[in-house]
Amino acid sequence: MSTDQARPAPDERRWKALAVCLAAGFISLLDTSIVNVALPSLERGLGASEATESWVVSGYALTFGLALVPAGRLGDMRGRRQAFLVGLALFTMASLACGLAAGPGWLVLFRLIQGTAAGMVAPQTSGLIQQMFQGAERAKAFGLLGTVIGVSTAAGPLVGGLLIDVVGTDDGWRWVFFVNLPIGVAAFAAGLRLLPRFPATGRHEEFDLFGVLLLGSGVLALMLPLVQEQQWTGREKWALLPLAVVLLGAFWAWEKRQGLLGRAPLVDLELFSLRSFTLGALISLCYFAGFTTVFFLFALYLQNGMGYSALASGLTVLPFAAGSAVGAAVGGRLVVRFGRKLVVAGLAGVALGLLGLVVAVELVPGPNLAWAAALPLLAGGVGSGLTVSPNTTLTLALVPVRRAGAAGGVLQTGQRVGSAAGIAVVGSVYFAHLANHGRTDTAMQLGLLSAVGIILVALVLAVADLRDRRLRPEPEMAPPGLTDCVPD
Repeated sequence: MSTDQARPAPDERRWKALAVCLAAGFISLLDTSIVNVALPSLERGLGASEATESWVVSGYALTFGLALVPAGRLGDMRGRRQAFLVGLALFTMASLACGLAAGPGWLVLFRLIQGTAAGMVAPQTSGLIQQMFQGAERAKAFGLLGTVIGVSTAAGPLVGGLLIDVVGTDDGWRWVFFVNLPIGVAAFAAGLRLLPRFPATGRHEEFDLFGVLLLGSGVLALMLPLVQEQQWTGREKWALLPLAVVLLGAFWAWEKRQGLLGRAPLVDLELFSLRSFTLGALISLCYFAGFTTVFFLFALYLQNGMGYSALASGLTVLPFAAGSAVGAAVGGRLVVRFGRKLVVAGLAGVALGLLGLVVAVELVPGPNLAWAAALPLLAGGVGSGLTVSPNTTLTLALVPVRRAGAAGGVLQTGQRVGSAAGIAVVGSVYFAHLANHGRTDTAMQLGLLSAVGIILVALVLAVADLRDRRLRPEPEMAPPGLTDCVPD
């Protein structure tokens, strides 16, 4: 089958449609970090307990991670446009409900729904990019997505701090959720008009409900002790990790059985025969385990240790956001030329930037740290942009479009699990030193060094992949249209 037969002429509105996807991705990822600076406001304005605050943060991460793969598969089967619009509408309504919540229990409930909706939107974005773009254009589109990932995660504390500073502590937390409304409504209206109506690829396939149950249970058992590491005291929570291994092993066996019987699996295990997908997913998991901990640590250190306001804390990480935007834009243009080498360079840049941050904490402690940290954060941000965007492009490059949603869900589930695991590990290092020695500067440095260690694992994987390619070549980027012609 030729490429022209497999795909109609590109829609001239595809870049506008991409802007809709990126706007929805921005607000869903913004909500992973914007709430952190609003926790004191929640405590004062809503009377939220520490347990409630924990679930407002971790509950979103949990349901986000749980929804990704099933929602991606549903989009593959029934149409990504429909799944995207339903998820975006639900996210916007849940944001309104969070802002209007009359009590802590209601807020937690609406926050769980909001996370589920975010998990519905995310895999459709990567799937739609796979459908709408090919070749170098696809790399550029993933570069813009990488920009959104970096900027939204870093901008969360800044936007939250600004809102609380303007509105006030009592009601500032409500506006952390209300800020999603104009973007969500505008993106939904534009999406109705601009998102392409590609035919669904699996209308006659049966949805793998038992696979959803096994995967959901396994991911929940894996993530729950990680996201609740600080709040769930006692060691019994770690008993869930062996259970997670058993459940995920059962899921793998079930999906293999589905394939042997000729039934449509939730996750096509043939994806893992692609070295580019498997290595890319592992690199992404490890990188997000180190990358997201930077904002977690900095918010704790600056506000609790240095007495920074929420707004000042958010402004401090602005260089990282700026560097990430630049790095992702550059990476989207260069990934076709340099491939995995670009990811290696990006990971090295992030590691060096964080090591520079360790030096800044040592040499310039106190209120002037924000200025000393600007250059290392900028360097780390550029490295982050050169990592996330190219790695996403390379990981999904050889994935058939008909499986793009589920593949994107697997990739992003790894990112969510990595983020939770990284915060649990690095947070334990930080809090343990703080409890035993009471030195915030040293605790911050040890936490950062732990994050560097995790990122170095991702770097080792990327370098090993480069060396392995010399012995067993596999194309890093498919020729335009190649992955669209893979037969069902």
